[in-house]
Amino acid sequence: MLSAQTLRTSHGPLSALDQDFLVKVRLAGLWEPAAGRQARTKGTSPAVRTAGRHLVEGHRFLDERVRGAAAQLNLTLPDTPGDQQKQWLATLNETRGAEYDRQFATVLRLAQGQMLPVVAQVRASTRNSLVRTLADDATTTVLDHIKALEATGDVDYDAVATGMATGSSSPAPTSAPSQTLPPPAFRPPPGQ
Repeated sequence: MLSAQTLRTSHGPLSALDQDFLVKVRLAGLWEPAAGRQARTKGTSPAVRTAGRHLVEGHRFLDERVRGAAAQLNLTLPDTPGDQQKQWLATLNETRGAEYDRQFATVLRLAQGQMLPVVAQVRASTRNSLVRTLADDATTTVLDHIKALEATGDVDYDAVATGMATGSSSPAPTSAPSQTLPPPAFRPPPGQ
């Protein structure tokens, strides 16, 4: 059954969840590469700099695809990161040394972990061929980012688990005190 928010397209129905997914992928492409570029210069270890490279390259790939899909679907996507994303980047910009590495790895790992079930839900439920292909690409990219972030050795898994359990997009530190970070780009839709 199609809802009133579902758009008919030549690639199949475009549900409200599909539309939200396209916007979230685009928003991620507007701020995560900036975080990745920052990590490539501010990261204190080769692993953090490598994770930054993965974010930049992965979102270059996904952003090209989401913009192409949106053009074919006649869907308008945002052109700038949200206020929270800008604030998050500013906070990371002020953080230095090992604390930067920990915050970068933990917050981005939480963001990727929150996005994975969204991508899976969209992939399982969409009836739109363009969205299905983008969900396949996003699955590969999100998993790559998770692995790269975990390889840093800087992820605070307790904070990630707490954030996942509470639905928070800003992990609570479990060790050294840190600044409170605004939510990352990806958040599961309400009730998901």
